[in-house]
Amino acid sequence: MLASSKAVRRKKRKKKPVPINPETGLPFSAGTMKMRLLKRLKCTQKFEKLAWAGGAQLVAGVDEVGRGSFFGPVVAAAVILEPDYRIKGLRDSKLLDEKTREKLAERIKAHAIAYAVAAVDVARIDQLNIYWASLLAMRNAVAQLAPAPDHLLIDAANLDWDCPQMAIIHGDALSISIAAASIIAKVARDEMIRQWDPVYPQYDLASNKGYRSPKHLAALKEFGPTPLHRLSFAPVWMCMEAPQEAFAFMEEEEPQMTQISAD
Repeated sequence: MLASSKAVRRKKRKKKPVPINPETGLPFSAGTMKMRLLKRLKCTQKFEKLAWAGGAQLVAGVDEVGRGSFFGPVVAAAVILEPDYRIKGLRDSKLLDEKTREKLAERIKAHAIAYAVAAVDVARIDQLNIYWASLLAMRNAVAQLAPAPDHLLIDAANLDWDCPQMAIIHGDALSISIAAASIIAKVARDEMIRQWDPVYPQYDLASNKGYRSPKHLAALKEFGPTPLHRLSFAPVWMCMEAPQEAFAFMEEEEPQMTQISAD
C-alpha cells in the first residue's frame, strides 16, 4: 500500500519547465541543460574516501569518450591517482578547453600510480553496438593497469571485473579519479582523430573530432562515409540509404545497472 501511494505521488509531480533562452525565445536544448548541471557539480575525493574507508588501497577511476561520435574508435582510460597528491583543476573533460586538458593529462600521467588507455575500433563498434563496445574499452583499460586496482569508480556503468565497484551517475564531474580517466581518454582520442584529418579533410575531423557538426553532416551527404565511420549510427547509414532493419540490434535495451547518484 505504501509503495502504491509513493507511485501515485510520483505521477502527480509536474515536470519543471525548461528555461527559455532569451536570445532565441526557445527552450534551452537538452545538451545545454546537461552542461549547466555538470558545471554546478563539485569534483572531489568523496567516492575515493568511501572506497578507502572500506579497505581499498588502489582505487581506479574509469571512463570512456567518443560514444556519440560518428567516426573512429571509442576510447577508455583507467587511472589510479596517488592518494596524497591533489591535482588542481580535475573535472569532467567536456568542461575543459583543449589546452587545459592536455596540461592536466601530463600532470595526471606524472602523478598517477598507474594509468592505461584502450580503444575499440569501428568494426567492433558496429558488431557489438556502441554500448557494449564502450564497456569493452573500459574493461580493456582496467586490464592493463599495473598494479591491478582493488576498487573501481566508473562513470555510470558496471564492468565485468572481479573487484568491488561503484557506478556513479555524472561520475566524471563528481570523482577526481573518474575525471582524470575522462581527461586521459579524451586527449588520447582527440590525437587519434587528428591524425586522420589530412586523410579525410572534407569531414573537418580536426575540428569536430568525428562528432555531429554541420560540416561533418554535409560531407557525409556529399561524399558518403569513410571506412572509419560507424555504419550502425543513423546519420551515417542514412547517407548510404541502408535499410534501418539492417541495424535493428542497435535498438536492444541496455541491461539495468546499479548506479550511485550525486546525492
